[in-house]
Amino acid sequence: MPPLIEPFGLRLVLGGNVFGWTADLDTSFAILDAFYEAGGRMIDTAEGYSAFVPGLVGGESETVLGQWMAARCNRAEMHIATKTGMYGKPGDLNPAKVAAALEGSLRRLQTDYVDLYYAHRDETGTSQAEAAQGFGDLVTAGKVRTLGASNFTAARLMSARQAAHDAGYVSYAAIQNQYNLVVRDDFEGPMQDMCVAQGIASFPYFGLASGFLTGKYRVPADLEGGNRGYRVRDFFDKGQPILAVMDKIAAETGAKHAHIALAWINAQPGIAAPIASASRLEQVADLVAGAKLTLSAEHLDLLTRTLPLLETPTE
Repeated sequence: MPPLIEPFGLRLVLGGNVFGWTADLDTSFAILDAFYEAGGRMIDTAEGYSAFVPGLVGGESETVLGQWMAARCNRAEMHIATKTGMYGKPGDLNPAKVAAALEGSLRRLQTDYVDLYYAHRDETGTSQAEAAQGFGDLVTAGKVRTLGASNFTAARLMSARQAAHDAGYVSYAAIQNQYNLVVRDDFEGPMQDMCVAQGIASFPYFGLASGFLTGKYRVPADLEGGNRGYRVRDFFDKGQPILAVMDKIAAETGAKHAHIALAWINAQPGIAAPIASASRLEQVADLVAGAKLTLSAEHLDLLTRTLPLLETPTE
């Protein structure tokens, strides 16, 4: 697997989208401490977290993470990924805009570099050659160590990498698309083939399908309340057959559903590590257990064979 993950051992990226939103400062610190103590060293955030929440403006997650690293004096140990251009608006990947966005992220994170910097969403208002120059210059300046693309199609990722190569710039070496036991089309196929062939590290998000794959959403009433009920609806009906298979594997192995979901992702070709978040301290142990679990070939095959029966939910 690419070197982005090898130094950190634990094949799990802690999702930072909850920090400053569903997890307040004290809870966020407790979650981060527990993740660190379990051997976790990679955290994913974005400048846009959590601008989609009424009353928040974005940057809250980066601010909390920066405060935690400063308090723990552990920046050098951590592998920090952040993103710019969350909405994919024309011009979001313009070099000047990207450079300015990075400065804001660095300030909030209280650091002078990020380990992995993503284009959060693709956009066609900026040419890929121009975007390649903008992101490449940040690497040259030492402010970014590795580049990534999020929510790109395989064709656009390939052309972006080619544009960077033609211009003599470093290009995207990581991809972050949705991928889990319910939604597979954003990664499997051409994207996965390219990642395997070219050594591109895949860090998929929604590894637990917004909590659906924990098994706690069984009847429509379970969707009521909470902050993620609206997202879980995307997976609920089509995902029920998956829960039935996971129930069987859980009974045979003693593993929880969350463990099984993350272990399945880690067993797929091209995967560096899944991204999963915890809004409560007790959830960290399940994420870590999932990262450490190895499923049998029989169980992996059973899960995989169930999925083609499902349609891809609409976001």
